[in-house]
Amino acid sequence: MSVLDLARPELLRMQAYSSARMEASGGEIFLNANESAWPSHGKGPSFHRYPEPQPAALVDQLAALYGVTSDRLLVSRGSDEAIDLLTRAFCRAGRDAIVVMPPTFGMYAICAQIQDAAVLEAPLDNQFNVVIDTVLAAVTDAVKLVYVCSPNNPSGQRVPGETIVALADALQGRALLVVDEAYAEFSGQDQASALDLLDRYEHLVVLRTLSKAWALAGARVGALLGTPALVALLRKIIPPYPLPTPCVDAALRALSPEGRAAVSAQVDQVRSQREALAHALAHLPAVREVLPSSANFLTVRFADAAVAYRRLFDAGVVVRDVRRYRHLGDALRITVGTPDENRRVLAVLQGVSA
Repeated sequence: MSVLDLARPELLRMQAYSSARMEASGGEIFLNANESAWPSHGKGPSFHRYPEPQPAALVDQLAALYGVTSDRLLVSRGSDEAIDLLTRAFCRAGRDAIVVMPPTFGMYAICAQIQDAAVLEAPLDNQFNVVIDTVLAAVTDAVKLVYVCSPNNPSGQRVPGETIVALADALQGRALLVVDEAYAEFSGQDQASALDLLDRYEHLVVLRTLSKAWALAGARVGALLGTPALVALLRKIIPPYPLPTPCVDAALRALSPEGRAAVSAQVDQVRSQREALAHALAHLPAVREVLPSSANFLTVRFADAAVAYRRLFDAGVVVRDVRRYRHLGDALRITVGTPDENRRVLAVLQGVSA
């Protein structure tokens, strides 16, 4: 069974839009896109030309980074756009469904709701582990996408590789398994990635981003990795020019040898600071528990999370209130900051009583 058998059949038949830039290969004078023939005003580079629909240099760099061929990678505006594309490509409004594993990243459900696809839940257990039987029990004939977030947001915990394999085996011919690895770099190089399974499972999709470890949240550069057939299908429905030229340039600088070395050092620092911050938080009177994390944040249970949040906010420190999430009614999510920022968090929370 092809992964495309799960897609919306009308999209398979659809003639994709052909942008002017797609037809511009080999040209010298470009008069086909109704762009300005004059450079943009002001200092700095000009942006009077449309960018490449899928910038070849960036696609090649990301494909090399993630160990795939270029035809297996789609660049998108962060992971959010990739999630939206998958939902629109595979879920028919009012008929199809997705499975999510709460507490987890909220955009999976939001994109499904916008598409009028049902959102079925397979909750994590109270230790934030994926329960395979619970997931498979939630998968009906209507389900087209099953989302796994690893490391998970907001709990911070990795999903073991054997769990991913078990789900992939069970979902063959039934649904796509989408593994969101936005925080994977913080897990450590010794931890396996779902990328290693792409050659084994046609229905596996992996999402990666430059927003977190690569410090490019403002550039909105993400990558979807899957089969060439899936990438070709999504290219039919992605907007003609998803990534602005300055964002592409920023990503290419980050992916240079110098950029990669800097990112590696920064990730090491985040991991070191994460462990130091977790240890210090665990000894504060107001803290009940610091959840284990493989991401760049810590989710922390407090005796009174509302008081802790307000104290931090009043001191100019904004953290994420995650009390609305399942199993996290007493918790705040704290991103690992610079050493000075982390010391400030600890100083404020030291004054919060149990």
